[in-house]
Order: sequence, then structure tokens, then C-alpha cells
Amino acid sequence: MSSLFRSEEMCLVQLFFQTESAHNCINELGHLGLVQFKDLNPGVTAFQRRFVKEVKKCEEMERILRYLQKEMVKSNIVSAATKEKEMVPCARDVLELESTFEKLEQELREINCNHATLRQNLIELMDMDSLLRMTEYFFEEAESLLTCSELPSEDSVSMTVSSHITSRRNSNSSTSGALHLSFIAGVIKQERFPAFERVLWRLFHGNFVLRHAEIQATEELQVVREAVKKDVFIIFVQGDHVQEKIRKVCEGFRASLYSCPKTLYERKKMSNSVMTQMEDLRMILRRTEEYCAGVLTRAAEHVQEWGSKVKKMKAIYYTLNLCNIDITQKLIVAEIWCPVSDLALVQNALIKGSEQSGSSVTPVLNRIQTQQTPPTFNRTNTFTEGFQAIIDAYGVGTYQEINPAPYTIVTFPFLFAVMFGDCGHGLLMTVFAVWVISQAESLRKLKNEVTDMVVGGRYIILLMGMFSIYTGLIYNDCFSKSFNIFGSSWCVRPMFQPHGPWQNETLHEYHHLQLNPFVAGVYSGHPYVFGIDPVWNIASNKLSFLNSFKMKMSVILGVSHMLFGLTLSLVNFAHFRKFLDICLQFVPQLIFMLSLFGYLIFLILYKWCIALRSETAPSILLLFINMMLFDYQSEYKVLYAGQKAVQIFLVVTAMLMVPVLLLVKPLLIYRTRMKTRHQVFGNNLNDQRETDTRSSSSHHQKDEMMSMGDIFVYQAIHTVEFCLGCISNTASYLRLWALSLAHAELSEVLWRMVLQVGLKISSGMGSLMLVLLFAAFAVLTVTILLVMEGLSAFLHALRLHWVEFQNKFYEGSGYKFTPLSFDNLLKRQ
Repeated sequence: MSSLFRSEEMCLVQLFFQTESAHNCINELGHLGLVQFKDLNPGVTAFQRRFVKEVKKCEEMERILRYLQKEMVKSNIVSAATKEKEMVPCARDVLELESTFEKLEQELREINCNHATLRQNLIELMDMDSLLRMTEYFFEEAESLLTCSELPSEDSVSMTVSSHITSRRNSNSSTSGALHLSFIAGVIKQERFPAFERVLWRLFHGNFVLRHAEIQATEELQVVREAVKKDVFIIFVQGDHVQEKIRKVCEGFRASLYSCPKTLYERKKMSNSVMTQMEDLRMILRRTEEYCAGVLTRAAEHVQEWGSKVKKMKAIYYTLNLCNIDITQKLIVAEIWCPVSDLALVQNALIKGSEQSGSSVTPVLNRIQTQQTPPTFNRTNTFTEGFQAIIDAYGVGTYQEINPAPYTIVTFPFLFAVMFGDCGHGLLMTVFAVWVISQAESLRKLKNEVTDMVVGGRYIILLMGMFSIYTGLIYNDCFSKSFNIFGSSWCVRPMFQPHGPWQNETLHEYHHLQLNPFVAGVYSGHPYVFGIDPVWNIASNKLSFLNSFKMKMSVILGVSHMLFGLTLSLVNFAHFRKFLDICLQFVPQLIFMLSLFGYLIFLILYKWCIALRSETAPSILLLFINMMLFDYQSEYKVLYAGQKAVQIFLVVTAMLMVPVLLLVKPLLIYRTRMKTRHQVFGNNLNDQRETDTRSSSSHHQKDEMMSMGDIFVYQAIHTVEFCLGCISNTASYLRLWALSLAHAELSEVLWRMVLQVGLKISSGMGSLMLVLLFAAFAVLTVTILLVMEGLSAFLHALRLHWVEFQNKFYEGSGYKFTPLSFDNLLKRQ
């Protein structure tokens, strides 16, 4: 039970086990997850360690596994789940696993390379087929144009022709002299064609005929080409020299050129050949894809198992690099941090690992003494790990320091609920948390930062919702509406005549009427059974009443929270046997806080308990300010007899604690050091090296004085921080009041301006408008009041714990216990 409220006791243990059993022993310790290995070779570089090559092999196998998983995702193949506790392979099995990975990678890369080549050949054949089908009309039109003798201009726009295959074609043409027809045919990307056509015009000034058409994208083309649009073009020119220049331009624009026959018979023959080759390539591609899918399917049955093995082996080799090997190369020496309560489990795990490897020598554990600070280990479960994460985010606790997480389980959701007090919103948050808890495993598979954060804090959300329901019932607030379960303590009927001053005309003349509790029957004499009386929900001074109530409640909760944190510092001092700090730090701090802010709580509670008229009741704020300023005038109002003397005594007592905190502890430390120095150097006055001794004594004294100066400065900083922090921290808790009022007012505004408007509509479209307005009300409630306001209240509650509560007792200067744990290792993959 003590480990829940304080970090567990740790010990440093020296291990000796044989090299043959190293893998199995560390494997068992990794499954146990309770051992942190200490680096025995801190000065040795990573490249000089023994098992670096093995670690690099594991990293290479991890790379191959990532490649396999990537290929499986591309092929929509799901990998099989791994076993719960897979044994770590030995060195011989690792070589076999490495060989399997290399063969798989080589085979898959070869398949992918062949598949890419076949796919490119299919694309070329499909382009060739499109070119052959679209060029028949181009030849007919070119022959008719080349017999003409018109001179085109650069701005000439091509004519539009109809065809059963193509839609829109552009042309530039110019001919002169006898007809000597030659042509160049190819395929180019559609986005490059305008620049390609412009360059041809600038170079050859229209001495060519250009025809082009867009290749109609079929479903197969879209799959193979990945939605790349292409154009078929054919250029008719005269002369081989011009033809060669055009070929170079085509190469510059990365156009694919194809040899197209000149006669119709040859073109049809070539088209049939292309179709046959395309069918053969499609069949080969299907067979290749099926074979690749078979290889990946067989690998998918073991990929998770392989991944677990590789990660475990990498962790084992990395751990072995932290150990030492003796001269005989047969014994491994390691030092581990381990919880004292789990030493027996560690011993059993090592014995089990040694037996599995067939070793005849039992591993030896020696607990050794050390002056090093052990790591901090706070044992958690599924419920407490979220709250422990909140504490560790501020800082990992010092070893054996009291752990704030158990107290945070109660105080954190409660302070959140004080700012988020609405039982309706709390109910929605609770239902959401219950759903997240039930769907935790499926949500973890999404591998999303938001879902991981929500799943990790699901129990925090659950408690925040439940506490919000509780505070919402106290505030009597549910979506800005109140409950009247037990009946109000106030009654309006006695205010009418003959018992009271009201008449029926009074209701029409005055918009605001005030209930008088001194009229018999108006106030029942006992308060509402639980929470705030529902009559305040219709009162015009509701905001003023809740403002005063929540402000004073925030001060009471804040000072109580800080006093509780200060009390926990006493537990720390007692555990570490710092009795001097108890007398010179805890007691003065407690007296300072109780004299000022403890008395402030007393004034608030005392004023609530006595009967006062509102016009004569003194202000608590003015009482406290006048108390600090010693301002006691003749018109000064008091709550009880002897109040002035009590207040003067408390302020003087608080002020006297400041020099105690500031000076007493440093002076005692200085006195102790001076006594020690005289004892050390007093016997050396008659020594033969008196001069050297005095010189060393003076240097030592100077070092002591310098360190004493640091102590005085340190103590002064902490004294000023505490005294001013008591004021600022108390004021900081007023955020409980501010955010609570803001949440209640936002909820009421949303009700009045959205949903209440829909309820007042009485026309024929009222039902439709009510549905729409209710949908808007629900969306705004979730986005603004639940998400934004909830996040704001969460952050403010986090600040109150980190700054105002934990700084009273929690140093957070330790380092976290990070054991070798295969479970945590596999969760991160």
C-alpha cells in the first residue's frame, strides 16, 4: 500500500550469468518488465561495443519488414496476429531469419521490377494501338492539304473534323513544290503539347502538317497509366533534314515516337499484332500479380511474429552492450535497478532462462550498496496510469518522494467539476467515457494521436464527468435549468394580503419583487435539502448570489488544497528524517498560512453561520484588507467581540515567521560548518607546515563562505516565493469561480438564444424549426460547452495542481525507471 503513495524502494543488483544463457535470461527479464540495466561501458563508443553488428543486422531486418508491410498494404493483405509470448530465437535462428528476409526481399524486388517492365511495355503497346486507330483520317487529310499552296500564319487555328474515334483536332500546314510525303508519329503528354506545337511553329514556320487527338481514357487506361492524359500526334513534312530536326524536338519534349507503316494493309497487320501482344502481356501481368500476392500472403502469416522477434532481439543485443564480459569470455556481468519487492521474481526469471538454455550454472544475484540516486518507479494499473502521466508531465518525482497521483485521482476531477458544474454536460461526458472504455481496443488500432490521447485518459474523462454530475446537482444546474425535487424553501403566497403587502395590482406595476423572509411563511426556516434552492433560477439577483457564493467557495477550496499540499511536505520531511526542516520550514510556513488565509476561511464560515442583515453585514474583503493594513477606524464593523486583538496577533505572528524562514536555517548551517572547520583544522596549528596549513585553511574558509552565500540566496528566494505565492496562489484559485460562472452563463445564453426560440414558435413550420434549432443547440453544446469549455477547465485544473498544489511538497527532480519490457516495446510498433 505504501508503494501507491510513494515511489517504490529500489536496489542495485549485480548479475552474473553464462554467455550461453544470456539470450534466454534477458528474454525472461524482458517479459517480466521489472529490470532496468545500468550502462557499465559509458566511456566506450557504440562502434567499439561487442554486439553492434547484431544490432545493425536487426535494424536491417526491420527495414525489410517495413518494406514487406508496405507491399502488403498496397496489395490489401492483412497480416496475422502474433502469439502472446513468442520465444526469442537463438543466434543460429537469427541467421536463418536473416536469410529468409533477404530471399523474400530479393524475390519481391525482382517481381516488382518485372511487373514494372511489363506494365511499361503494356503502356507502350496501348499507346501504339491508339496511334494506329487514330491515324487513318490523319493520312487522308494530310494528302489533301499537301496538294494545296496556301501560306498559313502563326495565328492560324486548326480546323475541326469529325471522326468516329477522335473529337477535336488542330492543324498547321504549309506546302510548296512537289509532294514528297514523310511523317513522324508518336504520343506525348497532353500538358506538354501546347509548348511542343509552339516550338515546331517557331522552328519550321509552318512547313509541316500537324494533327493530334486526345486518347480516350478507358477504365483500363486509367488504372495502368494512373490518370495521365496523353495525345496522339502525327507530323507530315517534306525532306529528311527537317524530319531529323523534328525527331530531336520530340526527344526534348519526351514524346514517345513509334514507327508507323505507310500502307493501310501494313498498318492493319501491325494493329492485329499489337492486340495479340497486349493480350499476352495482360495474361503475364495477371500471373505476376497472383504470384506476388501468394508470396505476400505466405509472408503475412508470419510478419507479426517476425517483427516481434526482431524487436526483442534488438533489445537483447542493445542490453548486452550495456554489460561487461569477463576475461574468459564465458561470463557476463550486469548491474540492474530493480524494485526490492520483486527480487524473488527476478531470481525466478533468471533461473528459468538458464534452464531453458541448458546451462548448468545458476545465475548469481548480489545486492550491492551504492551512493547513486535510484530511478523513480511508481507502479500503476490501467486506472491510475493516466493520472500518473499527468504528474510525470510536470516532472518525475525524486526517489522515495511522496507521489501526488493518488490524491490527484480525487482532487483533479473535483476541481475540474467545480469549473464545469452541470449535471447534463457531465452526463454526456460520462456516457462518452463509458463508450471509449468499451471500445478501447478498437480505438487503439487507429494509430491516431487524438484517439491515443482519449483512450489513455478515458478514466480521467469518466471521473471528470461523474464529478461534474455531482457538482451540477449541487449547483442545481442541468443545461441551465434547475430541478425542484424536494420542494423550494421559499413560498410566494404569504407575501400577498392579508399576510403580506402585495396585491394583484402589484404584479402588474412592478417587474421585480423581493421576498421578505421576515414575513411568516415566506421562508420555511430550513435550507434546501441538497444544493442550491431552485427558486434562485428565476431570481433577478441570481448572478449576484452565485457570484458571492462561488467566489468564497473558491477561496475555501483553494486554501484547503494548499494546506493539504503543505501537510504532505511534513510526510516527506519525516520520511527523509529532515527534522530540522520540519521545525524551520514546515512549522513557520503552516503558521504563516493559517494566520492569514486560514483566518480568512474562518471569517467566511463564521459569516455564513450567523444571522446578519444584508445592509449591516461587513464585507469580508474589506475586513481582510483592513486587517493587513492595521486600519481600525471608529466606523470599523466587526463580526465578533475581540476581533481587533485577534487580527493584530495573527498578522504580527505571520510577519514574525518571515525572518524565521529567511535566516534561522542558514545561520544554523553556518554554525555547524564553523564547528566542523575548527575540529578539522584546530589540531594542525602546531604542525611543521603551519604556513601551508593556514593557506589551505584560508582557501577552505573562502569556499565555505561562498557556499554559505549561495545558501542565503537560495533560502531568500524560497522565502519570498512562498510568502508571495500564498497570496498569488490563493488568488489563482479564483479561476474556479470565474470559469464556473462563465460556463453557467454560456449554457444559459445558448438555451435562451437557440432552443427557447424554437419552443416559442407556434406557426405551421414550428416543428421543422424546432428540429433544426435543436440540432444547432446540440452541435453548439458539444463543440463549445463540452469540447472548448471542457478543455479550458482541464487546463486550469492542471495548472492548479502543478503550480499551486505540487510546489508545496513535490520537487520532481528524479529520473524515471525505464525497465526492459517487451510488452511496452511491442505496443509502440
